[in-house]
Amino acid sequence: MRVIFMGTPEFSVPVLEALASEHEIVAVYSQPPRPAGRGKKDRPSPVHAKAVELGLEVRTPLNFKSSEDRAAFAALEADIAVVVAYGLILPQAILDAPAKGCLNIHASLLPRWRGAAPIHRAIMAGDTETGICIMQMEAGLDTGPVLLREATPIGAIETTGELHDRLSAMGARLILDALTRIDTLTPAPQPEAGVTYAAKIDKAEARIDWARPAADLVRHVNGLSPFPGAWCEVDGERIKLLRATLAQGIGAPGSVLGGFTIACGSGALEVLEAQRPGKRPMEAAEILRGLTLPARLD
Repeated sequence: MRVIFMGTPEFSVPVLEALASEHEIVAVYSQPPRPAGRGKKDRPSPVHAKAVELGLEVRTPLNFKSSEDRAAFAALEADIAVVVAYGLILPQAILDAPAKGCLNIHASLLPRWRGAAPIHRAIMAGDTETGICIMQMEAGLDTGPVLLREATPIGAIETTGELHDRLSAMGARLILDALTRIDTLTPAPQPEAGVTYAAKIDKAEARIDWARPAADLVRHVNGLSPFPGAWCEVDGERIKLLRATLAQGIGAPGSVLGGFTIACGSGALEVLEAQRPGKRPMEAAEILRGLTLPARLD
Protein backbone atom coordinates (compact mmCIF):
# COMPACT_ATOMS: atom_id res chain seq x y z
CA MET A 1 0.00 0.00 0.00
CA ARG A 2 0.98 3.63 -0.46
CA VAL A 3 1.36 4.83 3.13
CA ILE A 4 1.91 8.26 4.67
CA PHE A 5 3.56 7.88 8.07
CA MET A 6 3.09 10.54 10.74
CA GLY A 7 5.03 10.29 14.01
CA THR A 8 7.65 12.03 16.11
CA PRO A 9 9.16 10.34 19.23
CA GLU A 10 11.12 7.14 19.77
CA PHE A 11 7.86 5.25 20.40
CA SER A 12 6.98 5.70 16.71
CA VAL A 13 10.28 4.48 15.23
CA PRO A 14 9.65 0.68 15.35
CA VAL A 15 6.32 1.27 13.62
CA LEU A 16 7.99 3.21 10.80
CA GLU A 17 10.59 0.47 10.37
CA ALA A 18 7.91 -2.24 10.25
CA LEU A 19 5.80 -0.36 7.69
CA ALA A 20 8.81 0.43 5.51
CA SER A 21 9.66 -3.27 5.36
CA GLU A 22 6.29 -4.21 3.81
CA HIS A 23 4.74 -1.10 2.26
CA GLU A 24 5.65 1.94 0.16
CA ILE A 25 6.15 4.95 2.42
CA VAL A 26 5.38 7.90 0.14
CA ALA A 27 6.27 10.51 2.79
CA VAL A 28 7.04 10.82 6.49
CA TYR A 29 5.56 13.68 8.50
CA SER A 30 7.17 14.62 11.81
CA GLN A 31 7.42 17.58 14.18
CA PRO A 32 10.01 20.17 13.12
CA PRO A 33 13.53 19.96 14.60
CA ARG A 34 13.69 21.46 18.09
CA PRO A 35 16.59 22.85 20.17
CA ALA A 36 18.11 20.05 22.25
CA GLY A 37 21.30 19.12 24.09
CA ARG A 38 23.78 21.37 25.82
CA GLY A 39 24.28 23.53 22.76
CA LYS A 40 20.54 23.89 22.20
CA LYS A 41 21.03 23.23 18.49
CA ASP A 42 18.05 22.15 16.42
CA ARG A 43 17.80 18.37 16.48
CA PRO A 44 15.51 16.29 14.24
CA SER A 45 12.99 14.03 15.95
CA PRO A 46 13.76 10.30 16.28
CA VAL A 47 11.28 9.57 13.47
CA HIS A 48 12.85 12.25 11.25
CA ALA A 49 16.32 10.79 11.82
CA LYS A 50 15.17 7.23 11.09
CA ALA A 51 13.33 8.32 7.95
CA VAL A 52 16.48 9.99 6.61
CA GLU A 53 18.41 6.80 7.39
CA LEU A 54 15.83 4.83 5.40
CA GLY A 55 16.01 7.25 2.47
CA LEU A 56 12.44 8.50 2.90
CA GLU A 57 11.11 11.99 2.20
CA VAL A 58 10.46 13.94 5.42
CA ARG A 59 8.05 16.84 5.81
CA THR A 60 7.84 18.97 8.95
CA PRO A 61 4.97 21.47 8.73
CA LEU A 62 4.17 23.45 11.87
CA ASN A 63 0.49 22.68 11.28
CA PHE A 64 -1.94 22.09 8.41
CA LYS A 65 -3.61 25.49 8.40
CA SER A 66 -2.25 26.50 5.00
CA SER A 67 -3.97 25.35 1.83
CA GLU A 68 -0.53 24.59 0.37
CA ASP A 69 0.31 22.05 3.08
CA ARG A 70 -3.09 20.39 2.72
CA ALA A 71 -2.77 20.22 -1.04
CA ALA A 72 0.73 18.75 -0.79
CA PHE A 73 -0.61 16.06 1.55
CA ALA A 74 -3.49 15.20 -0.78
CA ALA A 75 -1.18 15.16 -3.82
CA LEU A 76 0.63 12.13 -2.38
CA GLU A 77 -2.44 10.06 -3.35
CA ALA A 78 -1.87 7.70 -0.45
CA ASP A 79 -3.98 4.63 0.20
CA ILE A 80 -3.80 5.26 3.95
CA ALA A 81 -2.04 7.32 6.60
CA VAL A 82 -0.68 5.79 9.81
CA VAL A 83 -0.37 8.16 12.77
CA VAL A 84 1.44 7.35 16.01
CA ALA A 85 2.36 10.02 18.56
CA TYR A 86 2.65 12.69 15.87
CA GLY A 87 1.86 15.62 18.13
CA LEU A 88 -0.55 17.60 15.94
CA ILE A 89 -4.34 17.63 15.76
CA LEU A 90 -5.23 16.75 12.16
CA PRO A 91 -7.98 18.75 10.44
CA GLN A 92 -10.78 16.95 8.65
CA ALA A 93 -9.29 17.71 5.22
CA ILE A 94 -6.18 15.70 6.16
CA LEU A 95 -8.18 12.86 7.69
CA ASP A 96 -10.21 12.57 4.50
CA ALA A 97 -7.34 12.79 2.00
CA PRO A 98 -6.04 9.16 1.95
CA ALA A 99 -8.33 6.72 0.13
CA LYS A 100 -8.80 4.59 3.25
CA GLY A 101 -8.50 7.38 5.80
CA CYS A 102 -6.07 7.68 8.71
CA LEU A 103 -5.30 5.02 11.33
CA ASN A 104 -3.91 5.87 14.75
CA ILE A 105 -1.89 3.55 16.99
CA HIS A 106 -2.84 4.44 20.55
CA ALA A 107 -1.11 3.01 23.63
CA SER A 108 -4.12 2.24 25.81
CA LEU A 109 -7.31 0.20 25.87
CA LEU A 110 -9.66 2.90 24.63
CA PRO A 111 -11.75 4.62 25.83
CA ARG A 112 -9.50 4.50 28.91
CA TRP A 113 -6.63 6.98 28.76
CA ARG A 114 -7.37 9.06 25.73
CA GLY A 115 -4.83 11.83 25.30
CA ALA A 116 -1.15 12.63 25.66
CA ALA A 117 0.37 10.33 28.31
CA PRO A 118 -1.51 7.01 28.39
CA ILE A 119 1.47 4.84 29.43
CA HIS A 120 2.50 7.03 32.36
CA ARG A 121 -1.08 7.43 33.57
CA ALA A 122 -1.92 3.72 33.39
CA ILE A 123 0.99 2.83 35.69
CA MET A 124 0.42 5.79 38.01
CA ALA A 125 -3.25 4.86 38.40
CA GLY A 126 -2.42 1.26 39.30
CA ASP A 127 -3.98 -0.32 36.20
CA THR A 128 -3.21 -4.02 35.97
CA GLU A 129 -3.36 -4.10 32.18
CA THR A 130 -3.13 -1.84 29.17
CA GLY A 131 -2.63 -2.42 25.48
CA ILE A 132 -2.73 -1.10 21.95
CA CYS A 133 -5.70 0.05 19.91
CA ILE A 134 -5.65 0.58 16.16
CA MET A 135 -8.23 3.32 15.71
CA GLN A 136 -9.88 4.91 12.69
CA MET A 137 -9.23 8.60 13.22
CA GLU A 138 -11.92 11.25 13.39
CA ALA A 139 -11.97 14.87 14.51
CA GLY A 140 -12.34 14.18 18.27
CA LEU A 141 -9.43 13.43 20.64
CA ASP A 142 -8.93 9.64 20.36
CA THR A 143 -12.67 9.12 19.91
CA GLY A 144 -12.68 7.09 16.69
CA PRO A 145 -13.87 3.50 16.26
CA VAL A 146 -11.39 0.72 17.01
CA LEU A 147 -10.33 -1.78 14.35
CA LEU A 148 -7.99 -3.93 16.44
CA ARG A 149 -7.04 -4.09 20.11
CA GLU A 150 -4.69 -6.23 22.15
CA ALA A 151 -4.23 -6.21 25.93
CA THR A 152 -1.10 -6.87 27.96
CA PRO A 153 -0.58 -7.08 31.75
CA ILE A 154 1.41 -4.39 33.54
CA GLY A 155 4.13 -5.83 35.79
CA ALA A 156 4.07 -5.03 39.51
CA ILE A 157 7.25 -2.91 39.27
CA GLU A 158 7.30 -2.30 35.52
CA THR A 159 8.39 1.21 34.57
CA THR A 160 6.95 3.46 31.92
CA GLY A 161 10.17 3.02 29.93
CA GLU A 162 9.82 -0.75 29.87
CA LEU A 163 6.12 -0.68 29.05
CA HIS A 164 6.76 1.96 26.39
CA ASP A 165 9.11 -0.40 24.55
CA ARG A 166 6.74 -3.37 24.78
CA LEU A 167 3.78 -1.36 23.51
CA SER A 168 5.80 0.16 20.68
CA ALA A 169 6.69 -3.31 19.41
CA MET A 170 3.09 -4.44 19.84
CA GLY A 171 1.85 -1.45 17.86
CA ALA A 172 4.24 -2.22 15.00
CA ARG A 173 2.97 -5.79 14.83
CA LEU A 174 -0.71 -4.86 15.04
CA ILE A 175 -0.58 -2.15 12.37
CA LEU A 176 0.85 -4.61 9.86
CA ASP A 177 -2.02 -6.96 10.67
CA ALA A 178 -4.52 -4.13 10.34
CA LEU A 179 -3.25 -3.08 6.91
CA THR A 180 -3.31 -6.67 5.69
CA ARG A 181 -6.97 -7.01 6.71
CA ILE A 182 -8.09 -3.42 6.26
CA ASP A 183 -10.96 -4.27 3.90
CA THR A 184 -12.45 -6.93 6.21
CA LEU A 185 -12.07 -5.34 9.65
CA THR A 186 -15.23 -3.94 11.25
CA PRO A 187 -14.71 -0.69 13.19
CA ALA A 188 -16.19 -0.94 16.71
CA PRO A 189 -17.42 2.35 18.19
CA GLN A 190 -15.91 3.16 21.58
CA PRO A 191 -18.32 2.80 24.50
CA GLU A 192 -19.38 5.99 26.24
CA ALA A 193 -18.72 4.48 29.67
CA GLY A 194 -15.19 4.33 31.05
CA VAL A 195 -13.72 7.37 29.32
CA THR A 196 -10.62 8.77 31.05
CA TYR A 197 -8.06 11.31 29.90
CA ALA A 198 -4.29 11.00 30.19
CA ALA A 199 -3.13 14.55 30.83
CA LYS A 200 0.35 15.49 29.71
CA ILE A 201 2.94 14.89 32.44
CA ASP A 202 3.89 18.10 34.23
CA LYS A 203 7.39 18.17 35.73
CA ALA A 204 5.89 19.87 38.78
CA GLU A 205 4.17 16.62 39.78
CA ALA A 206 7.44 14.67 39.89
CA ARG A 207 8.57 15.58 43.42
CA ILE A 208 7.92 12.86 45.99
CA ASP A 209 5.52 13.65 48.83
CA TRP A 210 6.37 11.09 51.51
CA ALA A 211 3.03 11.70 53.24
CA ARG A 212 1.27 9.79 50.48
CA PRO A 213 0.58 6.05 50.88
CA ALA A 214 3.45 3.76 49.87
CA ALA A 215 1.37 2.00 47.21
CA ASP A 216 0.66 5.33 45.52
CA LEU A 217 4.31 6.33 45.63
CA VAL A 218 5.51 3.05 44.12
CA ARG A 219 3.22 3.68 41.17
CA HIS A 220 4.36 7.31 41.08
CA VAL A 221 8.04 6.35 40.91
CA ASN A 222 7.63 3.59 38.35
CA GLY A 223 5.16 5.59 36.27
CA LEU A 224 7.50 8.57 35.93
CA SER A 225 10.58 6.46 35.12
CA PRO A 226 12.71 7.27 33.25
CA PHE A 227 11.17 10.63 32.29
CA PRO A 228 10.72 13.05 33.90
CA GLY A 229 11.74 10.95 36.92
CA ALA A 230 10.22 11.18 40.38
CA TRP A 231 12.68 12.83 42.75
CA CYS A 232 13.50 13.76 46.31
CA GLU A 233 16.25 15.82 47.88
CA VAL A 234 19.13 14.35 49.86
CA ASP A 235 21.20 17.07 51.54
CA GLY A 236 20.28 19.50 48.79
CA GLU A 237 21.01 17.05 45.97
CA ARG A 238 18.12 16.07 43.71
CA ILE A 239 17.98 12.27 43.43
CA LYS A 240 15.84 10.65 40.75
CA LEU A 241 14.05 7.51 41.90
CA LEU A 242 13.71 5.16 38.93
CA ARG A 243 12.19 1.98 40.35
CA ALA A 244 10.49 1.14 43.64
CA THR A 245 8.54 -1.61 45.35
CA LEU A 246 6.51 -1.98 48.52
CA ALA A 247 8.48 -2.79 51.67
CA GLN A 248 7.89 -3.69 55.30
CA GLY A 249 8.20 -1.05 57.99
CA ILE A 250 6.51 1.92 59.58
CA GLY A 251 7.65 5.34 60.69
CA ALA A 252 7.13 9.05 60.24
CA PRO A 253 6.77 9.93 56.54
CA GLY A 254 10.22 10.33 54.99
CA SER A 255 12.04 8.37 57.72
CA VAL A 256 14.85 6.17 56.43
CA LEU A 257 14.22 2.68 57.79
CA GLY A 258 17.46 1.13 56.60
CA GLY A 259 19.11 0.82 53.20
CA PHE A 260 16.95 2.75 50.74
CA THR A 261 13.65 1.90 52.44
CA ILE A 262 11.58 4.97 53.26
CA ALA A 263 8.49 5.26 55.47
CA CYS A 264 5.47 6.80 53.78
CA GLY A 265 2.11 8.14 54.94
CA SER A 266 1.10 4.51 55.26
CA GLY A 267 3.49 1.62 54.71
CA ALA A 268 6.97 1.88 53.29
CA LEU A 269 8.71 2.00 49.94
CA GLU A 270 12.03 0.47 48.89
CA VAL A 271 13.97 2.24 46.17
CA LEU A 272 15.50 -0.32 43.80
CA GLU A 273 17.11 2.02 41.26
CA ALA A 274 18.06 5.70 41.44
CA GLN A 275 20.21 8.31 39.74
CA ARG A 276 22.35 11.17 41.03
CA PRO A 277 22.71 14.39 38.98
CA GLY A 278 25.09 13.88 36.07
CA LYS A 279 25.51 10.17 36.84
CA ARG A 280 24.15 7.00 35.25
CA PRO A 281 21.21 5.11 36.77
CA MET A 282 22.34 2.69 39.50
CA GLU A 283 20.86 -0.04 41.63
CA ALA A 284 20.19 1.07 45.20
CA ALA A 285 23.09 -0.86 46.74
CA GLU A 286 25.55 0.74 44.34
CA ILE A 287 24.30 4.29 44.76
CA LEU A 288 24.36 3.99 48.56
CA ARG A 289 28.08 3.21 48.47
CA GLY A 290 28.64 6.86 47.58
CA LEU A 291 25.55 8.47 49.11
CA THR A 292 24.71 8.66 52.80
CA LEU A 293 21.02 9.10 53.50
CA PRO A 294 20.00 11.30 56.43
CA ALA A 295 17.64 10.00 59.08
CA ARG A 296 14.76 11.60 57.26
CA LEU A 297 14.12 12.76 53.69
CA ASP A 298 12.17 15.89 52.78
